[in-house]
Amino acid sequence: QVQLVESGGGLVQAGDSLRLSCAASGRTFSTGRMAWFRQGPGKEREFAAGIYWNNGNTYYADSVKGRFTISRDNAMNMVYLQMNSLKPEDTAVYYCAKLRTTGSRSEDVDYWGQGTQVTVSS
Repeated sequence: QVQLVESGGGLVQAGDSLRLSCAASGRTFSTGRMAWFRQGPGKEREFAAGIYWNNGNTYYADSVKGRFTISRDNAMNMVYLQMNSLKPEDTAVYYCAKLRTTGSRSEDVDYWGQGTQVTVSS
């Protein structure tokens, strides 16, 4: 069993930065992938950023590429999402997730965190 706990959400203004953290516990993993998803008001949950535990390779949704950076600390079992140049359309609940071997859709997630709210005012 895996537990994922997010923190770092809040209310910011457009153009500001915010850093989300995800603490993973219950088991350690040296392989596989972690990701951040988000779900805006009235929208479906969508993939934002992913990272491979073993080599740190990252990949992003086009909507956040160049503004968001995902990283991990293997020793601490932590995953981070640095969000810069935030826009009102980034307003969403952000979820940390443990992905299965392949795919980056919501259906490809093995474990979810409880989510943290990010609100960006204009």
